[in-house]
Amino acid sequence: MSEHRLVVRRFGGPEVIEPEPLADTPVAAGKVRVRHRAIGVNFIDTYHRTGLYPQPLPAPLGVEAAGVVEAIGAGVSGVAVGQRVAYMTAEPGSYATRADLDPAILVTLPDAIDDETAAAVLLKGVTVQTLVHGCARMEAGQTALVHAAAGGVGRLMVPWLAAIGVRVIAHAGNADKAAIARGLGAEVALDCPYGELAAAVRAATGGRGVDVAFDGVGAASWEASLDSLRPRGLMASFGNASGPVPPASPLELAKRGSLFLTRPRVFDYVATRAEMDSAASDLFKMVGSGKIAAEIGLRLPLDQAAEAHRALEGRRTTGSIVLLP
Repeated sequence: MSEHRLVVRRFGGPEVIEPEPLADTPVAAGKVRVRHRAIGVNFIDTYHRTGLYPQPLPAPLGVEAAGVVEAIGAGVSGVAVGQRVAYMTAEPGSYATRADLDPAILVTLPDAIDDETAAAVLLKGVTVQTLVHGCARMEAGQTALVHAAAGGVGRLMVPWLAAIGVRVIAHAGNADKAAIARGLGAEVALDCPYGELAAAVRAATGGRGVDVAFDGVGAASWEASLDSLRPRGLMASFGNASGPVPPASPLELAKRGSLFLTRPRVFDYVATRAEMDSAASDLFKMVGSGKIAAEIGLRLPLDQAAEAHRALEGRRTTGSIVLLP
């Protein structure tokens, strides 16, 4: 099968992912055809596969890729055939050999950013930029707790925070991953059980707690994150890697010291062309300067996406996973 995409016809485990042919049709007016060269794998892909974030079936997968413009539909300007681009989208479909896209979501890649790097960092890096600057508005001298600090987002967030002068307390699933987080710039790197985490964070902050907890883990880390915050601290819950957070009463925030809680969605922070360009520019500058690196922990052929999901959900990798068409 040459031109195809990957879909799920029923929600479930990685085994439900299957190929579907792409029709040989011309590019529609107002669209741009991008030939994929590298495709990013993200935890949100597993939510679409399982139905945690439901879609009509058959449901396509993938929200990020990099490649080259192959054809342009009528009425499109400002884009050229052969142009290197990347994109992130709220509408899944990047697990494919190619995609026809709204040109408004395309980001032009600088020469210094190769395709695999772009696919590995665009969504995760823009997520970090929006969490750190748009959402939490972190400043030098503040302290942050970062969960899953050796994962795809964590490996970008830890050095990003350190680069702007934020003290980072990292948490990871084991000692080896904690050591990675320390090497990325975390001042304190922990691998204790969640039940012991808040006490360890308090000990590392002289009893005060952190200004912000960046939590993409979800259900398993929820209580530990809340208990690690200082009074009037901010809980930024941005993922569900361990499952969705159970319903919680606002009184839980009050009794811990008038905490703030947000559940940010990256696309609400890059809702305009200017916001997206600014976030991507910040990201590419961070990568280009060497302050953050695109660590790719696993490369697989596109048709082995199921194995990529198993590795991601099994915490068997560090850094990002990239699929190659």
